[in-house]
Amino acid sequence: MGALWLSTVPPTNATIAQIFGVQHLSMLGGFVFFSHQIGSFMGVWLGGYLYDRTGSYDVVWYIAIGLGIFAGLVNLPVKESPIRRAAPQPA
Repeated sequence: MGALWLSTVPPTNATIAQIFGVQHLSMLGGFVFFSHQIGSFMGVWLGGYLYDRTGSYDVVWYIAIGLGIFAGLVNLPVKESPIRRAAPQPA
């Protein structure tokens, strides 16, 4: 568990806080975590279902590879730039 267990949670929460602000961190962090759990469940269930149907994990691997390539292609046009925020005004 050590290095891998929940290793993406702190950077994900930090990214959410930087982009949307800490006032929305609880709701958006919960939504991200919930979505992750749904995806995890569907991946495990679908893997078992396809194994039962085909007798092999080959289809599951092909789907995983295809989704990985798709995710990489979708992220290619992303241009990272600093988020500009208005300077705080004194009260």
